[in-house]
Amino acid sequence: MVGTQLSWHEYATEWARLHGGFDPRTAAPVVRGWLRLAYHIGYVLGRLRVTPTAVTAAGVLLCFCVPLLVGRPGDGPFLGAFFVLLASVADSVDGAVAVTTRRTSRLGYVYDSVADRLGEVAWLLAFWLLGAPGALVVAGGALSWLHEYVRARAVSAGMREIGAVTVGERPTRVCVALVGLLVTGLAGMIQADLTAGTATMAGAVWVLLAGFGFGQLLSAVRRVLLDADSTPPAPAPAGK
Repeated sequence: MVGTQLSWHEYATEWARLHGGFDPRTAAPVVRGWLRLAYHIGYVLGRLRVTPTAVTAAGVLLCFCVPLLVGRPGDGPFLGAFFVLLASVADSVDGAVAVTTRRTSRLGYVYDSVADRLGEVAWLLAFWLLGAPGALVVAGGALSWLHEYVRARAVSAGMREIGAVTVGERPTRVCVALVGLLVTGLAGMIQADLTAGTATMAGAVWVLLAGFGFGQLLSAVRRVLLDADSTPPAPAPAGK
């Protein structure tokens, strides 16, 4: 309700609880600044009674605009990159709205995860439309999906932490999509024939980082769950 929004420090504490104990107040300046921006925008939207689900839906629509825009002659890839940026802001703000207005829920978490996967499909589709091979973008999508699937299954199996912060996390995918579209647009301005090759390079970077990150995550999950299996259960309390 209006008037019950959290302060920044209360927000940071709750955000850390929802993200494996990582405290945004101790993050690098860029990360801390980004999260504070999301907090302030989320606070304002919360005061305006905008729901987290509405922000999530807006972010998905922004993602769907990316493949629709990249084919425009001249400025298409740049417009696509701009909409990736807007979608990434929405992706941070929906959680901020939920936390600052005390509307976090398990269902909202599921909606947010589905929205993230749909958005990544749209970004990879944009690379394909710009000339990247279909097999490459499918591999990128599959590896990213496996990354999130394995983490979710590991948590359901008893892993209480995020396992490891890998090079293939969601922020990395946002950066690859954003920078990849910008570079592809610049290459196309220099010579139109460079567009497909540059989009292919961006897709390859996505696949390489996703594959390496997936390996990092598997290693961390294996270590955590093996340790959990080897730990003997606590003895039952003696009866009186």
